[in-house]
Amino acid sequence: MKKELKNQIIENISADLKAYPNFYITDIAGLNAEQTSKLRRECFGQGVKLVVVKNTLFEHVLNGMENEEIKSLEQTLVGNTAIMYTNVPSAPGKLIKKLLKEGFSKPVVKGAYVQDCVFVGDCLNELAAIKTKEELIGDIITLLQSPARNVVSALENACEGKSEDDKIATTKE
Repeated sequence: MKKELKNQIIENISADLKAYPNFYITDIAGLNAEQTSKLRRECFGQGVKLVVVKNTLFEHVLNGMENEEIKSLEQTLVGNTAIMYTNVPSAPGKLIKKLLKEGFSKPVVKGAYVQDCVFVGDCLNELAAIKTKEELIGDIITLLQSPARNVVSALENACEGKSEDDKIATTKE
């Protein structure tokens, strides 16, 4: 491969890493044509970009990054490697779990960089369960509103109960 082509591929990978804040490093080797086609369709449908890369070129990209933690993903670059880029942190994890339930033997997660955290090894269940920032904010807001709702509900019940007591007292007199 010519040096110009390698540099262009490295630039493309770097641009994808900047465009997508989360990525999974997977192994999809051994899938037949039908399975590969289904995987690519599912990825496209969920907004996941699937790209097969050369380990040495991806390693150059990782070494060129300023983030020291992300460089620990170099150890996962063994054998065939495909990168799943995504904006939704749990989308590739859920997709892989779905395919494995359908009888696929792969993709296998080798590592991931999700929400500024590095995951090494097969941590599919953890990755599939990650919530987006918006989902977490919604959960926090719900938790914060719960005590206020309880107070309002108690006050409403107290007011309703008092008016009933007043009615009873009035009828007895």
